[in-house]
Amino acid sequence: MKKLILGAAALALTAGAALADGHSVVRMGTEGAYPPYNFLNDAGEVDGFERELGDELCKRAELTCEWVTNEWDSIIPNLVSGNYDTIIAGMSITAERDEVIDFTQNYTQPDPSAFLAMEGTTIDLAGGVFAAQANTIQASYIAEAGATLIEFATPDETIAAVRNGEADAVLADKAYLTPIADEDAELALAGESVLIGGGVGMGLRESDGELRAKFDAAIQSMKDDGSLNALIEKWEIGEKF
Repeated sequence: MKKLILGAAALALTAGAALADGHSVVRMGTEGAYPPYNFLNDAGEVDGFERELGDELCKRAELTCEWVTNEWDSIIPNLVSGNYDTIIAGMSITAERDEVIDFTQNYTQPDPSAFLAMEGTTIDLAGGVFAAQANTIQASYIAEAGATLIEFATPDETIAAVRNGEADAVLADKAYLTPIADEDAELALAGESVLIGGGVGMGLRESDGELRAKFDAAIQSMKDDGSLNALIEKWEIGEKF
């Protein structure tokens, strides 16, 4: 999943634990713009795989939760500064992020990334121009491959770049791109899928060990009883546990 390049601001900011400081409501931070993981429905409410998952985790952990949306490129700094208490936004667990925040255990397996291009396009990493959302594992993959990378703030902008000819293809999570390809006859998945990242987990402040332990236990209980696999299958996220 996505890989955030961490700014100095994130390193400098700290906040107290949601449970230890007496907060009665746990604020669940998400992007709200990356279906099927998270998106805003027609009523303007957070929806998707992570909304269902997060609500069930809060229920099992006996926590009262509310949902907050935040743009992807500042999602870690705003967690650390206390604007919400968790990140549940399709965020891959990486060593770089783990230097600044803590993670629960993973609630998805590593999900393949795929290229989306205009129908008939051949993927050429050596000579092509590729779009990706800024600060994601896909953007890093393209840059490390030596290809020409154009970064955009939102997933929608990456798709628009392919449609208007600004980029030859976009690299993103296959679960995100597949429905787009299915709905637009001019677009198609192209080339081979690539496996990047090591699974997705909830991000929390390093000081929130008690809260992390509660969510860890809830995730494990969903793995144990099969309900997490049922959600993964429903939302077509990827491989089941």
